[in-house]
Amino acid sequence: MILEPVAGSTGVLIPPTGYLEKIRATCDRHGILLIFDEVITGFGRLGAAFAADKFNVIPDMMTIAKGITNATVPMGAVCARHEIYDTVVNNAPAGIELFHGYTYSGHPAACAAGIATLDIYRNDGLFERGRELSPYFQDAIFALSDLPAVADLRGYGMMAGIDLVPQGAPGARGHKFQKALFDNGLHLKATGDCVIVAPPLIAEKSHIDTIAEVLRRTLKTI
Repeated sequence: MILEPVAGSTGVLIPPTGYLEKIRATCDRHGILLIFDEVITGFGRLGAAFAADKFNVIPDMMTIAKGITNATVPMGAVCARHEIYDTVVNNAPAGIELFHGYTYSGHPAACAAGIATLDIYRNDGLFERGRELSPYFQDAIFALSDLPAVADLRGYGMMAGIDLVPQGAPGARGHKFQKALFDNGLHLKATGDCVIVAPPLIAEKSHIDTIAEVLRRTLKTI
């Protein structure tokens, strides 16, 4: 069973209360591996190191990337429970733990970026900073609910999704909104008629205010 604890690119879809716990219990009951894709939700985005920590639901495996190097250099990793790792290692031929390889495995530049990024997360307290800033960010986003162009708002931690009332073909209004935002100095990702907002963990409240102001001003024009 592979899932994003909070679906990111599809529009910041928040799991209902108890949803992840029920999936964990179902996987345990039937002997199914539970794999979290934490490429987006990991490294402080939800106000904790990982979504697994935030929701207190521990998967059997976890895929991570992006935040592991602050996206400065491409890098990804897979985490696994000890019993999974031991099963692979103890049943592998002598000298080969996992008979598979990648052209760029262990790339020194990526590893250096990863180590430096992890040091910054720890030394600057960025996970804690994200947790402290997230209520202010969420309040700023949900304050946009009074605008006629907004169909729905969703958010968790330092990420949010703004659904626009469709206008014409699916995605047309979202594309128009993304271009208008860019012209107004704010670059965001649009998925169909949903715009995803995810400020960096180093953001100040003044940056959140600017984001909200540009969003409001641009939403009034489309």
